[in-house]
Amino acid sequence: MVIYHLPALLTESIAGLNLRPDGIYVDVTFGGGGHSRAILDQLTSGRLIAFDQDTDAAANAISDERFTLLNQNFRYLKNNLRYLGISAIDGLIADLGVSFHQFDEQERGFSFRSDTGLDMRMNRQSTVKAADILRTYEEEKLADVFYKYGELTNSRKLAAAIVRARTTKPVKTVSELMSALTGLVPPWEENKFYARLFQSLRIEVNHEMDALTEMLIQALLMLKPGGRIAVITYHSLEDRLVKNFFRSGNFEGASDKDFYGNVTTPFRMINRKVIVPAEDETTANSRARSARLRIAEKI
Repeated sequence: MVIYHLPALLTESIAGLNLRPDGIYVDVTFGGGGHSRAILDQLTSGRLIAFDQDTDAAANAISDERFTLLNQNFRYLKNNLRYLGISAIDGLIADLGVSFHQFDEQERGFSFRSDTGLDMRMNRQSTVKAADILRTYEEEKLADVFYKYGELTNSRKLAAAIVRARTTKPVKTVSELMSALTGLVPPWEENKFYARLFQSLRIEVNHEMDALTEMLIQALLMLKPGGRIAVITYHSLEDRLVKNFFRSGNFEGASDKDFYGNVTTPFRMINRKVIVPAEDETTANSRARSARLRIAEKI
């Protein structure tokens, strides 16, 4: 049996939501439905709305009158909830990153372990693929993507090599990209390098950081006082964004203070220290090893 996705930190994230049986909850990253099913197990008269921009996730839809699956990007959270007549929610969960299914379906182009086309679109209705970015972006813009989203220190050399290669032919496949970067990949950390490179392209293709900031702002608006939000991240860029927003209500991490010098924030942190998977989980699911969970409650 092919597993669509194994949810990371399932027990910890569901417990952190402090579910009410009659509450209204949102799973903005439905995927294989693992978190959604765990939420529904604890609801009686409550309701669960799930989002997933990947049409493949529709095959995992749950047949339950309390459940609604929307084929939408979570950056449109508020408008879609309002359309459903929902003005406030009791909790929200987000398990960011790429599903097993997206990684393992070779034609999706998310993995560097197969020589496939460089696609990386989470929403296949989108028109821009990773190959289009490599073909059209100017050298400086390419370097910025690699540095900002992949934290690659040799980003300018990488961009220059790709621009040189594409003068002969477009860089459309994994092997063509690797060939273009010959001599620029540290041999002692080849896998880590390509993981960061592909991460940077994927983030750019799907506008992931913009979508995340928009979703978090809307989640704050939609949450009831006492409502909770749980976010699982997989790289430092996402985690820093979430941490800053939960602690200060903004993405820069700049804390506002009241007249008495007390920090003002719209959230109460449920876990002061980030939650990471236990050893038994990473043994059973190696892809969970980079997962980081933060939970906050709206004041």
